[in-house]
Amino acid sequence: MMENENHTFSSDFILLGLFSSSQTSQVFFSFIFFIFIMTITENALLIFLIHRDSRLHTPMYFLLSHLSFMDILHISNIVPKMIADFFSGSRTISFAGCGFQIFLSLTMLGGECLLLAAMSYDRYVAICHPLRYPVLMRDNTSGFLASGSWLVGVFNSIVHISLTLRFPFCHSRAIDHFFCEIPAMLKLSCVDTARYERGVYVSGIIFLLIPFSIISISYVQILLTVFQMQSGARQKSLSTCSFHMVVVIMYYGPFIFTYMRPRSYHTPGQDKFLAIFYTILTPSLNPIIYSFRNKDVLVAVKNIVQNNFLNKKRIEKYLQSLSFINSHS
Repeated sequence: MMENENHTFSSDFILLGLFSSSQTSQVFFSFIFFIFIMTITENALLIFLIHRDSRLHTPMYFLLSHLSFMDILHISNIVPKMIADFFSGSRTISFAGCGFQIFLSLTMLGGECLLLAAMSYDRYVAICHPLRYPVLMRDNTSGFLASGSWLVGVFNSIVHISLTLRFPFCHSRAIDHFFCEIPAMLKLSCVDTARYERGVYVSGIIFLLIPFSIISISYVQILLTVFQMQSGARQKSLSTCSFHMVVVIMYYGPFIFTYMRPRSYHTPGQDKFLAIFYTILTPSLNPIIYSFRNKDVLVAVKNIVQNNFLNKKRIEKYLQSLSFINSHS
């Protein structure tokens, strides 16, 4: 028995993935690859802008920079492996590699759920209590919210990974998914996981239902305040809030549906389709919806472009003056 368990812990898993050798899969792969490059570029650019422009050194953009960093780590944890498997034809992943994927994925997913709730609270205070905003959202408050999201996400991930990877995997080691995710791995276990699934359900309440409720209540209060504004400001705020809620629903909806259902109700095709939303699509939409539609961010982009252009002109003039001096020396 002990020998069998050691073999279980040392064996590789096989990720069946999203792709086969068909032409449709190649088109879909190209789309995923494009989304990956776009997501990394968007989020890296946003972090750079927030770091460089002092006008973006506010609690809202501080939280957004952490959201962008989480999105970069999350999509980088999944898509490069998919790309490597697609080109190499090998779909194996080591036990340690699978464990690392679960750890980083759960850390980012849990941390982002809490961070999105913190961002909704920031928007609630800014719109509904603007005079109290400097007091309620100080720098140390936003730092506490961001660090708390990271730490709680890491703690939750460590708890789940220490329990999940202790289950014996006696059946097929083929994970019918494009990355190592807990619901897909539980199907491979040959022991009863009902007790652990109840723990996953409790985690879902803490990391999914409670933050989603906070976000919903915050945006209801924001909308009630917005309806009292003038028509121009009201239309702009309604547009912003609606886009925010669409992204939130795209993230939390599939996430809740995946992690808060009993194992018997899961189907591989459905789980993979839902996972695309909270692992690939929403990280690409977050910078656009939360940042690049904002005037402050667009002004920061414009200023950096103009400064680079002016610096280039100064360098050209300097080089021209050097060539003029050298020609007359």
